[in-house]
Amino acid sequence: MTDGPATERELIRWAESLSAIARTGLGFTDSLYEQERFEEILAVAADIRSHVVGGLDPKRQVSEWLDTVGSGVAGYVTPKITVGAVVGDDDGKLLMVQRADSGFWLFPTGWADVGYSPAEVVVKEVKEETGIECEIIRPIAILDGQRRGFTRIPLVSLVFHCRVIGGELEPHPLEVADTGFFAEDSLPHPTANVETWAEHAFRAIRGEDVEVQFDEPRNPVWRSDPDPLTP
Repeated sequence: MTDGPATERELIRWAESLSAIARTGLGFTDSLYEQERFEEILAVAADIRSHVVGGLDPKRQVSEWLDTVGSGVAGYVTPKITVGAVVGDDDGKLLMVQRADSGFWLFPTGWADVGYSPAEVVVKEVKEETGIECEIIRPIAILDGQRRGFTRIPLVSLVFHCRVIGGELEPHPLEVADTGFFAEDSLPHPTANVETWAEHAFRAIRGEDVEVQFDEPRNPVWRSDPDPLTP
């Protein structure tokens, strides 16, 4: 159990969880009384979030959350889903992209598109972002983005080990500043969160029998904030 004041990561998680509960409640109730209570919860969640995110207007945050409220099943708030591709070549190097927006390097990632399976999105994203054609080998990680500390929104990342089967390096003109294959001892700078994924990724590329990484259940859930580097 975490002692002392809550961490920023805990505060964000609490705020997003309260927000999700309230928005889901709004999507399933016709009671005016319950609607008012859920909106009050949103206001509390926005205040918590504003203590972490500099310059955040709580009233604007509440308004943005309310704009996402749906009805019934469509209103049930769930985490966003992303997919990632650990693509290795015949020399044991990893395919990486430099994001145009942040300048950070990472393996190709993208949002899970409706109508595609996660594996299909991986193949599509790698081709679009880098020009490389790949085949899926298997999933190697299912990660909680907030718990791992690489996002402030509720997000689950599905990471697949892949193999190059064709194509030529051609970075996407809008999303990617650069792309290339890199060895484990010569990763480009700056590489995002390298200490949390690189060893696992290169073990998979070398053909080692790696287990699927996932985040173990916390106990207790709400006041446990383990080291994000722990698989």
